[in-house]
Amino acid sequence: MAFWEALTEEEQERYSLACARLMEIPSETIVQDPGRSFFQQQARFLLRLEDLRQALEMEALEDTSLEEWEALNKELYQDILPDHYSVCYGNPDVASAVFGKEIGQMISFLYAELRGAIAFAFEDRERDMLLLMELFLQVYAAFAGNAPDEKQLREILYWYCSDYSDQFVDDRTRELVDPSLDFLREIVMESDLTDLRYLYRTGEYITENETGMAAYLNALPEEEIEAMAATWTEGYRIGFEVQRKDLSKKKTAVILYRLGFERMVRCAVRRLKEMGLDSILYRCPAHAVNKRAQSRGGCYGAVPNPQFDYDHRNDAALFIDARSVTRRLQALQQAFEKRKDLAAVQAGPLVLEVFGETPFRPQAKDTALRLSEEQQQEQVRYAGEAGQITNRYIKGEERSFTIISYPVPEIGAAFPDIFRETIRINTLDYKKYQKIQQHLIDALDRGYAARIRGKGKNETDLVVQFHELTDPEKQTNFENCVADVNIPVGEVFTSPVLEGTNGLLHVCSVALEGFRFENLRIRLQDGMVTEYGCGNFADPEQGKQYIRENILFRHPTLPIGEFAIGTNTTAYQVARKYGIAEVLPILIAEKTGPHFAFGDTCYSWQEDVDVYNPDGKEIIARDNSCSILRKENPEKAYFNCHTDITIPYDELGSIAVLCSDGSEILLLENGRFVLPGTEELNIPLDELPDERRTGHTAG
Repeated sequence: MAFWEALTEEEQERYSLACARLMEIPSETIVQDPGRSFFQQQARFLLRLEDLRQALEMEALEDTSLEEWEALNKELYQDILPDHYSVCYGNPDVASAVFGKEIGQMISFLYAELRGAIAFAFEDRERDMLLLMELFLQVYAAFAGNAPDEKQLREILYWYCSDYSDQFVDDRTRELVDPSLDFLREIVMESDLTDLRYLYRTGEYITENETGMAAYLNALPEEEIEAMAATWTEGYRIGFEVQRKDLSKKKTAVILYRLGFERMVRCAVRRLKEMGLDSILYRCPAHAVNKRAQSRGGCYGAVPNPQFDYDHRNDAALFIDARSVTRRLQALQQAFEKRKDLAAVQAGPLVLEVFGETPFRPQAKDTALRLSEEQQQEQVRYAGEAGQITNRYIKGEERSFTIISYPVPEIGAAFPDIFRETIRINTLDYKKYQKIQQHLIDALDRGYAARIRGKGKNETDLVVQFHELTDPEKQTNFENCVADVNIPVGEVFTSPVLEGTNGLLHVCSVALEGFRFENLRIRLQDGMVTEYGCGNFADPEQGKQYIRENILFRHPTLPIGEFAIGTNTTAYQVARKYGIAEVLPILIAEKTGPHFAFGDTCYSWQEDVDVYNPDGKEIIARDNSCSILRKENPEKAYFNCHTDITIPYDELGSIAVLCSDGSEILLLENGRFVLPGTEELNIPLDELPDERRTGHTAG
């Protein structure tokens, strides 16, 4: 197993001194009540993790029982679990009540940053442990006697993030491209997967979802596991083939997944090796400098408390400014340049998503940190320029990806049946769909736009403008999407022309990346978002902020990057049959009705790569008036986000192609396919009992 570099002699001395000082704190009274308990608790926490790190290093836990591992795991995460969060300093309400709002926000930030020590202890990352210990001791010293003023504490935290950002960014970049960092891969490939203790050796939070998933997969025959892995890895390989990219130039692939699927991942690693690719598995970032709001961004276990993550989504408010952003960008450039050979041979990610967990409805807190308008602009700047840097070294025109999704046991008692149905959905006959979808594309290519209308409570009325086909015999606007990079099968999509795309998109209820949106409304003018709102909060302004953070990702506006028609009525049937529509991932949900993505197009960073449908026609709709700016102002061309929002069939009134002669071609009406050649898609809908054809109640 490869470990991070050992401490220098000088760092070893600092480490010893820090541990010795931590041991003194629990019995000291130099910090006044009521805040003294925070420092005593966190000193014990860091010391406990140092003891754990040493025990792991010496392999002293090899005989630890499953029950003991479960207890240890609960001990490490119990403070932030929902049952304890009302008295946890990681809760900004609690920290603010003890220390006052401004200092309380910073104490809560410190608490969240110290949580990273769990991962560092398990991976034996002593240098990261040292930096956290020294940060904690510096803050503790500032509280000796009288509490520090807000400015003094803010400067301590700011300079910690600034001074070490070079290391944090460099380490994270290495994780993305260096297969020698094999902590997680070794656990996957060398553990006895029938002994569920292996899950706890990751250091991630483990629940019945992870243990139940692992146990369920252990009970499946090997040929079924191999078939699941084959669907995933073959989709990846075919993605390169369809996009006419040379996979033989690559040497590594990234695997991102939720713990519990190790048996399938092990097969995937072996299959990738047969393709000539070493697998890279890395954990979600632990330092605030590397985090992106609530995006996990790696392999992970259960989320202990989504509210904790939500409360700390804007922790960058303590350190983000123009200077820090510029420094991080320089560090990212240097980190990639140092590893440009490794970056050049990274082929892109294979992603395994899960669904079935209860969608999160956050509580907005006045005590949580917030980004100023200027800081939001700097966040957007960092995301944009970091994307450009990454694309220069891991080139978009040379890489690909694939995404697949499976349910977890939390979905309910019908989990085994839903899992089997998901396998069926993921392996539908793509040739049949390809043929049916071609009828839709042929009709769409006859028009200049499409009009989408809702029905019932859904007030959608939106016109989507298409690119002009100068040679219809050889060109098309829509991609015939089957099961390669985007599993399961079932959509035709395009990058719309922004100018002329106008109207209202309305969805009664939708879950996006684990966030529930009620009565979501987005209005477009010439393809750009102009107004938006939702019914999640009593205060409409909180709803707008919720959308700006989780759909617009702090951009003042976004373009529509994709219009698609989902054709997977089988997935829709399964969702209604088991009452799981509200917990479907976007990956499957987007195939169960028309959907609209905001942000970059589906071809971002790859617009100049020729793309063809199976019928040989070139897909010309790869750009819009934003993305085309990449040729002169790339910082204005990309938004580094792409969020799909689906109107389910039961909320859909009609989709019609608008033709230049004033006629219309009706594709769907009242949630059913009516275009000749697509009628077979209605069979799964007809098999549903009347009471299951509509509704969103999750099981």
